[in-house]
Amino acid sequence: MPNADHRVALPVGERQYHIDLGPGELAEYLLLPGDPDRTERIARLLDDVELERRHREFASVTGTYRGQRVSIVSTGIGTDNVEIVIAEILAITQRPTMIRVGSCGGLQPEMALGDLVITTGAVRLETTTSWFVHDGYPAVADYEAVIALIEAAERLGKRYHVGLTATAPGFFGAQGRPIPQLPIRYPDLAEDMARQRVMNFEMEASALLVLAGLARCRAGVVCAVYAQRTTGDFVTGAAKDAAEAACVETGLESLQILAEMDRRKQAAATDRWRPSLGL
Repeated sequence: MPNADHRVALPVGERQYHIDLGPGELAEYLLLPGDPDRTERIARLLDDVELERRHREFASVTGTYRGQRVSIVSTGIGTDNVEIVIAEILAITQRPTMIRVGSCGGLQPEMALGDLVITTGAVRLETTTSWFVHDGYPAVADYEAVIALIEAAERLGKRYHVGLTATAPGFFGAQGRPIPQLPIRYPDLAEDMARQRVMNFEMEASALLVLAGLARCRAGVVCAVYAQRTTGDFVTGAAKDAAEAACVETGLESLQILAEMDRRKQAAATDRWRPSLGL
């Protein structure tokens, strides 16, 4: 059957053009890494895998983690890719819960390489979301997702920070990194963000938070600090692997907690979790 709206650039049928997935192939609880290779590494932590697929930079896995059906879908780099992934996930799921597990640059001096940052909201330095909302519209993490990520980090004993993230549309000039061959407009951008108590730079969070919020879905973000912008230090080797593992484990644990929140809400006949419902 042809698409009802000719402006929707999708093939005939229900399989999504970019992620190459159809209805039923994704769980309602999802982790969204950026790096497609990270999807394969996360898949090794699952109890079983029912689906693996890779199309372009979008690598997907669906399986079971500690009895809970979960999916992992890589977004690639940048908010433009996130827009594609979120739109296509929404087309084939009911009301997904999405947690981004990524890497970032720390902006506050107390942040160490390998620490985690749990995002409460994001400064929208990118323009992808401006095609959906007013420029003053906030990118806010769902409070249940924030609580679940904090609880997960505590349970696992991970060192973490909570606060605002800045989502940039690039890695170099867009984050105030000098480029010898090119001029940049805002060489003091990192310092400006740090003075405004922004915790970290990354490149995807705001799109996830805005689009999920518009769709009335839960979304949260946890990133491992790969770079400390106040010193110029960058994580490498085994320390980088450990930072990624801490972020992924926290993300998976948060999905377990969010699923338990949903069971508690259902039992209490309410649509919002509150502390008195317990975990």
